[in-house]
Amino acid sequence: MISNQILQDTIDGLKGITRTDLCVLDTEGKVLASTLKDIDDCEDSVRAFVDSPAESQVVRGYQFFKVFDDNQLEHILMAKGETDDTYMVGKIAAFQIQNLLVAYKERFDKDNFIKNLLLDNLLLVDIYNRAKKLHIDTDVRRIVFIIETKNEKDTNALETVRNIFSAKTKDFITAVDEKNIILVKEVKSNETYDDMNKIAKVIVDMLNTEAMSSVHVSFGTIVNEIKEVSRSYKEAKMALDVGKIFYENTDIIAYSNLGIGRLIYQLPLPLCKMFIREIFDGKSPDEFDEETLSTINKFFENSLNVSETSRQLYIHRNTLVYRLDKLQKSTGLDLRVFEDAITFKIALMVVKYMKYMESLDY
Repeated sequence: MISNQILQDTIDGLKGITRTDLCVLDTEGKVLASTLKDIDDCEDSVRAFVDSPAESQVVRGYQFFKVFDDNQLEHILMAKGETDDTYMVGKIAAFQIQNLLVAYKERFDKDNFIKNLLLDNLLLVDIYNRAKKLHIDTDVRRIVFIIETKNEKDTNALETVRNIFSAKTKDFITAVDEKNIILVKEVKSNETYDDMNKIAKVIVDMLNTEAMSSVHVSFGTIVNEIKEVSRSYKEAKMALDVGKIFYENTDIIAYSNLGIGRLIYQLPLPLCKMFIREIFDGKSPDEFDEETLSTINKFFENSLNVSETSRQLYIHRNTLVYRLDKLQKSTGLDLRVFEDAITFKIALMVVKYMKYMESLDY
């Protein structure tokens, strides 16, 4: 459905060129857009014109025109004046509005198609048939970005994203819920994941500066056929969730960079609880004091290097060794041993995942 504002902008532009006053009405005679300040009561005239077989008519100083959409009468256009020039302007205006109706209907149909494609609501045969009717290429490379906004129904963010990619007619921007904007982007043959990361950075920077909106951006993998677009969407969705759990300080997260977090995210909670219980005898590794946790995290950041970790923590090497020995006594894990370090690191991530999943239940 075309908005009244679009109709108003269209006839304002036409009046600026032709100096002819125009008015668009619905089939009941209600004014939708007009350049006229005062319009006489014309409901009866409009209804009479709607019922007549004529496509244009002159009534009381106005030229009336019918505007169709797929052989269905949608609007009545009035042009002020009875001259041949007014008739020509009216015909042009009616033609312009009719083309707008077709364009917006196609855009609406494409948006519905993309939504259903993302949500796996289409049979395989329907995907290709509808794509052909809507003139959408089926065998080009595409990738799905999800842009999560801080506020629900963030129209500023949505418009900013549309402005960034408005010239890219083969890209699609839509939404399937209140907080997420979805970009289905065509990928050129020479573009890589590094390029996708740059695009994500542009989105984050633009939304932070222009729309004043704090966002997180995730993206899936590049797919080669339209039927695989839903897979890229699911991957981007998983990346967004995994990013919230394990990479909370990162604005951009790619599915291909999730690492072990992706594996943990797919574990059932009972299995996670059993793992923590077996490794730590019912204790949780995040229950240690702040000093111990910061020591552990810094030790992992420095790839189990005792000297570098003690230097960055501004403590003596023996102090760090003492802390690690103390941790070994309480947990049975020596973080200086690679296998034990991996076990502890995974346990910390599992606990983060469990807490996140439990928070969703409240």
